[in-house]
Amino acid sequence: MFDQLNALPSDPLLGLITLFREDNNPHKVDLGVGVYKDETGHTAIMTAIQKAAKIHLESEDSKTYLAPVGVAGFVDGIKKLVLGDGSKALSDGRVAGLQTPGGCGALRIGAELLGRIKEDLTVWVSNPTWANHIPLINSTGLKIKTYPYFNPETASVDFEAMDAQLAELGPRDVVLLHGCCHNPTGADLTFEQWQRVTDRAVKQGFLPFVDIAYQGLGDGLEEDVKGVRHLSENVEEMLIATSCSKNFGLYRERTGTLLVQNKTATQASAIQTHVQDAARANYSMPPAYGGFLVDRVLSDSQLKAEWQAELAAMATRVKSLRNGLVEHIQKQGIEEDFSFITRQKGMFSFLGINKDQVLELRNKYGIYMADSSRINVAGLNTHCLEYVASSLKAVL
Repeated sequence: MFDQLNALPSDPLLGLITLFREDNNPHKVDLGVGVYKDETGHTAIMTAIQKAAKIHLESEDSKTYLAPVGVAGFVDGIKKLVLGDGSKALSDGRVAGLQTPGGCGALRIGAELLGRIKEDLTVWVSNPTWANHIPLINSTGLKIKTYPYFNPETASVDFEAMDAQLAELGPRDVVLLHGCCHNPTGADLTFEQWQRVTDRAVKQGFLPFVDIAYQGLGDGLEEDVKGVRHLSENVEEMLIATSCSKNFGLYRERTGTLLVQNKTATQASAIQTHVQDAARANYSMPPAYGGFLVDRVLSDSQLKAEWQAELAAMATRVKSLRNGLVEHIQKQGIEEDFSFITRQKGMFSFLGINKDQVLELRNKYGIYMADSSRINVAGLNTHCLEYVASSLKAVL
């Protein structure tokens, strides 16, 4: 039976990990896989998480199953982190939610929920979007289309084209939005543009589905969700998928949440049964450890302050690397304007070079990035900036 299945091609981005490891170039630089790295190239455990882990391990007295909702304190903490202590949707009890295996699990359960709606729905994703959005959603049977988002000539959001497409949508459409630090482009909506998207959602009746995986790594914990909170305050229904991989450093713990905002508390209670049922059918209960750690951090004022300070330092470092890379590019006398890198947010940017140049950087200089020229800015360090800039000049 199994001999009917042929081997699938390897994931191109994950395949870069193997290529990078096998490269003997002493100057090699990994700008591919999207994980935060410190100046030494190490993805360290955050200090607040280390302390929370010690407290948890000393107090944990059982390994029994969680309920399908996950760690309840964690879910409540993430609701407040994203929507704010003053959220009316929260105070009204209109937000259902559960812990999921990472942001991927949240997106999948959100898609499963949408699949239960007895209408012909279309999910619209930005062009481009994170590559895994499409298989996570499309494999549930939902239709996917794209809306204009990124203008490669200006390296910024093509908002007028995006808005024109949103104006054509209606109540049978779902619009997937990146909450902040757009992956893969780093080009974010301004708050004024979030307001216009909100107005469109209210007028056209489409359902917003926000994926926010980088809160705190752009302009700050509060600033990064200003648009999302405005959306929540003005629409009756929306979905939010969150991840703790980047801002808590819990990559391998697979810790996320799906939040579903409803018209009424009664409807939220009904939706809670559906998302838990969908989770039960997919993976039963979520892994507990990451949820316990985040709950501990968010509920302890000292640990929370330490985490916020460390996260802010990470965001500041990424901004510094953006500025440093542009400075070194300018010093090389490169004619092309790469100043857009300093205006983009979060861990990712498109360099805007072609695939042949990407491959030349990889094969000749040991600089690894996605074929699209998306780079993980957090994979840089102050010691490699000149080498990356000079290599870029060589391929241009």
